[in-house]
Amino acid sequence: MPSRATATRPVGTVTRGTTNPNRLRRMDRWIAAAHSAELRRAADPVAVDLGYGAAPWTAVELLHRLRTVAPHARVVGVEIDPARVAAAQPYARAGLDFRHGGFEVPVSAPPLLIRAANVLRQYDEGEVAAVWRRLCARLAPASEHSRGGLLVEGTCDEIGRRHVWVALGPEGPRTVTFATRLGSLDRPSDLAERLPKALIHRNVPGEPVHAFLRDFDRAWAAAAPYASYGARQRWMRAVRDLTADWPVTDGPVRWRQGEVTVRWEALAPRG
Repeated sequence: MPSRATATRPVGTVTRGTTNPNRLRRMDRWIAAAHSAELRRAADPVAVDLGYGAAPWTAVELLHRLRTVAPHARVVGVEIDPARVAAAQPYARAGLDFRHGGFEVPVSAPPLLIRAANVLRQYDEGEVAAVWRRLCARLAPASEHSRGGLLVEGTCDEIGRRHVWVALGPEGPRTVTFATRLGSLDRPSDLAERLPKALIHRNVPGEPVHAFLRDFDRAWAAAAPYASYGARQRWMRAVRDLTADWPVTDGPVRWRQGEVTVRWEALAPRG
């Protein structure tokens, strides 16, 4: 269980810390596109890279990618292991800071983004909802002109070929995104091994995420004739067929990137 907050001890447990350059590029590019309006509009757009790991590459890269849409964005890398925070300090610079902390998110102002990649995989499924609530409560609130902050929590493989993440706002979960390097994909259900903790144990008959991946595989098989035009065209055709039965929220611009985003309510666990 996550540890209790004290004056000196952050909330959470130390992760394995595995990280590689460009591991989170698909997630970062999606964030920069999906959250660009809020990032541009904010006077001080602060993003938190929660649990960046043994090396600070992902925080450095997040700053670079966010600044393509919001040149004044700032990133705070947060790690529960003090040794990792110390090791990251040589990479700190204007707009990039590293702090010791956990799920309490030790920043003074509510962040516009919290990215928690490969952090909750080591936790029990029953702990996820409480962590989500805690992190969502730290986000910048919604307003008349903004949907508020964004929490992106999910899992990817070691070199960033396959990702699945949940996007949450201050009100709770919104969407689930499946993203892959199409040249490495045999069938869409290959992504099941990267489902976030809230869903990975629900990939069984009778659960919505299992039905979705089953239907995706069927659409992929039906789109086999499009493979002669390349994996991208096959993926796009399969996703287009999925839209007849599943609430897909994005369109061809994102599908071409090897992505598809579905409303959380359609995939949420039963019971």
